[in-house]
Amino acid sequence: MATTKAAPTRADHRDADDPRGWQFNSPLVLTLLLLLVVALQGPIRRALSAPVMESWMTVFVAVVVQALPFLVLGVLLSAIIAVFVPPSFFARALPRQPALAVPVAGVAGAILPGCECASVPVAGALVRRGVTPAAAFAFLLSAPAINPIVLTATAVAFPHHPHMVLARFAASLLVACTMGWLWQRLGRTDWLRPPAHPSFDGLSKGAAFWGSVRHDVMHAGGFLVVGAMAAATLKAVVPASWLHTAAHNPVVSVLTLAILAVVLSICSEADAFVATSLSQFSLTARLAFLVVGPMIDLKLFAMQAAAFGRGFALRFAPVTFTLAILVSALVGAVLL
Repeated sequence: MATTKAAPTRADHRDADDPRGWQFNSPLVLTLLLLLVVALQGPIRRALSAPVMESWMTVFVAVVVQALPFLVLGVLLSAIIAVFVPPSFFARALPRQPALAVPVAGVAGAILPGCECASVPVAGALVRRGVTPAAAFAFLLSAPAINPIVLTATAVAFPHHPHMVLARFAASLLVACTMGWLWQRLGRTDWLRPPAHPSFDGLSKGAAFWGSVRHDVMHAGGFLVVGAMAAATLKAVVPASWLHTAAHNPVVSVLTLAILAVVLSICSEADAFVATSLSQFSLTARLAFLVVGPMIDLKLFAMQAAAFGRGFALRFAPVTFTLAILVSALVGAVLL
């Protein structure tokens, strides 16, 4: 009796033709990377022993080791406040008059011990709970720059220049309040898209807490590593004559470090240790680096656009950048 051959099933076709039958995954990539490192350990060892690489590694490790404790503490405290302190608390604590609510919200930024990654969702929650946007934006800008963790890290990074802490506090708070008042005066509601609910809604407090910690650690830790690598590269690779040329011109030095702060997108809990490594630049230029970075950088622009709309970010970011530079130069001239 003849037998009929079964028609190939969809699963058979998938097994035969699907290119995803063999995939890279994280353990495989890590294993291949380790094997590659072992195979090339001789050339790698010789490269790392070069004077340039020794200098690079010294600066990189120093920046990361100094900043890491503040980063971890800030992430934990930020998650506690974001999860366990209800946003309605901030709404009740602010004055009803917008002109008075702006400076109060700016000063209130000192109670959020976290980086700028935490300030954006909190500002969005304030707007959702009925806080005037001008006050929420003042809080958004001040919280990453004047909270206790950041100011303590600044004092540790600049032990011989304690007035840098006061200068950072004054310049950051002044920019935050001014931007809030400008929005209150000139801002339009059609520029602002109502922020969406945070991604941790519906989770238990424990799950939301650890989700917030993981998010901030991955983002802030990654930017810390990138910032430390950039600082080490500037110190070890870029010709000293280039940096001295930029550093010796007061205007160029401030603009250079302000733009660098935007590009590097370093977490505010770690940026002081990067700034102190740029010792060829003036204190005023480094102050601009510390004021601009927590208020507007590449990741913040993306987060603000996602939270409040691209139209808002395209108007808010350039004005914040310009005002931060001007205020930093003014405060630096007076205090530094």
